Amino acid sequence: MLNDELFVGKPAARLRRSAAQIIIAAVEAVDPRKAVRRVVRLRGASLWVGSRAYDLLRTRRLVVVGGGKAAAPMAAALEDVLGPHIAGGLVSVKYGHTTPLSRIELVEAGHPLPDVAGQRAAEAMLQLVREAGKDDLVLCVLSGGGSALLPAPAAGITLGEKVQATDLLLKSGATIGEVNTVRKHLSRIKGGQLAMAAAPAKLVVLVLSDVVGDRLDAIASGPTSPDPSTYVDALAIVDRYGLVSRLPSSVVTHLRQGARGAIPETPKPGAPIFRRVHPMLVGNGKVAATAAVRKAKALGFRSLLLTTTLEGEAREAARVLLAVAREAGAAQGPVKLPACILAGGETTVTVRGTGKGGRCQEFALSAALALAEWPNIVVAAFGTDGTDGPTDAAGAMVDGTTRERARALGFDLQRALDTNDAYPVFGALTDLILTGPTNTNVNDLYLVLVGSDRLPRPRAS
Repeated sequence: MLNDELFVGKPAARLRRSAAQIIIAAVEAVDPRKAVRRVVRLRGASLWVGSRAYDLLRTRRLVVVGGGKAAAPMAAALEDVLGPHIAGGLVSVKYGHTTPLSRIELVEAGHPLPDVAGQRAAEAMLQLVREAGKDDLVLCVLSGGGSALLPAPAAGITLGEKVQATDLLLKSGATIGEVNTVRKHLSRIKGGQLAMAAAPAKLVVLVLSDVVGDRLDAIASGPTSPDPSTYVDALAIVDRYGLVSRLPSSVVTHLRQGARGAIPETPKPGAPIFRRVHPMLVGNGKVAATAAVRKAKALGFRSLLLTTTLEGEAREAARVLLAVAREAGAAQGPVKLPACILAGGETTVTVRGTGKGGRCQEFALSAALALAEWPNIVVAAFGTDGTDGPTDAAGAMVDGTTRERARALGFDLQRALDTNDAYPVFGALTDLILTGPTNTNVNDLYLVLVGSDRLPRPRAS
């Protein structure tokens, strides 16, 4: 995990250390194992999930399935509570995002692009739940990343073709909701189809949200939730981003067949199968952002949480937060100095270049350009799962000296932004936030710390 001592001797070291402590507090607040343990408990022969009880004496078999970057610690929490009551199960996680399990099989698979390991996990999971009867109980754990980690391509579409479609969508600037709408209609497990396969068993779903607005049909592409989207919607999305001519022909053919009714739709709201499905949200980005605010206040900052639903292009979102910070710095804004201005959410990047980075690194790069030579300020953009895009970094941290320091090493920040090439710049500056897998996954966290000439002494946490 992030160590605030790493920032000793760096520019704006005190602010950087405070930012690191705020990030650590946010991640600890959404620990998946603790989140599940808060809502799941065993009392005698009754399993309680929230306020709903399940009689294990009348349950023939209990299995656990699921997927996502946080699925392993979520499954471990169920093993903590249920022990030998668990007959078996399977969860799919991103490579390296593991927790030891004894009764539930753990599969590591590809993310953000699916791979064969994930496809095998999805097929095995479908088979496992199809074997469940009306006296069985299926517990499903879902978190962000589940879409890529549970690929079950529709008939006539290969995994490689689905990977190509996903990659094009992710680079197009489409929102995660739009990406997932298309994914659902190229899948045999997403968009409520896992729930359909599990019927008539009772299905309890524990969800750690990484989606703005916590829409259950969007988290991990909603494998256990009614799908309000349609093939017509999916086709409109690929057309909107100019992808029809670039997608594999099998993908376009499948979407067109579905749009004209030649392929059955995903199960919709009101379908009878969902009467036996009981979802529960166990954590989200708001929990992390609220914990970040508490920590910032304890460190002596006057804090303002702007939103937990930040969306849009990462580079533009950075400018919005910096505009608020500039007002605070000029003593004209909604919060006095020393200030911590926070936002949670999930931005997007329209990839125009061939560089390496992610949305949090792009946010930080745009911020570095906007605050050049502005003293006593630090901006951090952080993916709570510990990975930002296809990199090993969780994000990046910048300050008013970043542009000049980069120039001294031969980097042009504007060119890097134009080519979506943030990672090499921040790597050379040692300004990447490197945590490794955090084993949780809620929305990204963006924070701006504006210091004063003399920061107050931190208050006790």
